[in-house]
Amino acid sequence: MRRVSIFGATGSIGQNTLDLIRRAPDAYHVVALTGGANVERLAADARALGAEIAVTAFEDRLPELRAALDGSGVDAAAGAGALLEAADRPADWIMSAIVGSAGLAPGLRALRHGTTLALANKESLVCAGPLLMAEARAQGATVLPVDSEHSAVFQALRGEDMNAVDKITITASGGGLRDWPLEALDGATPAQAGTHPNWDMGRRITIDSASMFNKAMELIETHEFFGLPPDRIDTVIHPQSIVHALVRFRDGATMAHLGAPDMRHAIGFALNWPERRDLPVALLDLAETGRLDFRAPDLARYPALRLAHRVMEAGGLAGAAFNAAKEAALDLFIDGRIRFTDMAPLVATVLDRLATEDRLEAATMTLDMVQQTDRVARDTARAVAAQGRHA
Repeated sequence: MRRVSIFGATGSIGQNTLDLIRRAPDAYHVVALTGGANVERLAADARALGAEIAVTAFEDRLPELRAALDGSGVDAAAGAGALLEAADRPADWIMSAIVGSAGLAPGLRALRHGTTLALANKESLVCAGPLLMAEARAQGATVLPVDSEHSAVFQALRGEDMNAVDKITITASGGGLRDWPLEALDGATPAQAGTHPNWDMGRRITIDSASMFNKAMELIETHEFFGLPPDRIDTVIHPQSIVHALVRFRDGATMAHLGAPDMRHAIGFALNWPERRDLPVALLDLAETGRLDFRAPDLARYPALRLAHRVMEAGGLAGAAFNAAKEAALDLFIDGRIRFTDMAPLVATVLDRLATEDRLEAATMTLDMVQQTDRVARDTARAVAAQGRHA
């Protein structure tokens, strides 16, 4: 029986992971489930699966969590320290699906134990890719990508020599605003940007999809995980979300990974790795699909993609600053304090300022440096937005 923990259990990735675990209850022992404000969902899942411990990130929600778990035998805890303690509990496989930079520290802690880390928290690689991958190597741990695009690349590369790879292309749906006139994007609301044509995701990641900040993050992830230089990594708009990634080799051959837009595919691949097992996902029927369309992204519509290449070229702490500024910009947009089209210029301004102040250099990266850069970038983004100097 495999011991598993799910960090970010109440989000869409976590819930899809639990769906797969429920389908084979005798194969897994659930060690830890963690979540945020949705304490009712967290407690219900912990009870149903007999978890050892349930942890909420919010300390003020601990009494509510304890009450919900009363009599169940499931321990309750709260706060950043409790998340780290949960990561220290022995487990064979850990899903890292906490949203945002908050997922970095628990993921790093889990790697200390040489476990298999299924990585859905893209911020970990964007903010601290060299640190995370070095820790995995040092501890003999395995990191498996769970983003659908990176899982697709990982699968296309099985048995292949990275020296034979010429280019990696990850696909993008283009988000919910992809067909809007360019001049109309200024007026897009969070509700409009938070609707996706293909994927069922959380609100924040859906808005990031509309702005392509999500894809910008995934370009950086590709660079950090697979080690290819920035000029050999790109993205293409693919409205159907059937082809998830393509790997082109030096002999001209291209391997493409195709599948229905269902995150249980990538999650199930990581959960069952190195084997393949049946999954409750729709089987692809190309005749029914009918057509697959592709087009180059318009960088005027998606300026976040330019920023991704800037971050990859800069290296160091640029990824941590980029992610923090992006998260702050998203908060400001959701709160109605900036426009949809203000987000990318705001992030660019933050990168400019921190680069001018020599805050992005890092000969040796540490968690403290990443966290400090995160705080400075968030503060800078809020200050710039308040001054209205980002446009």
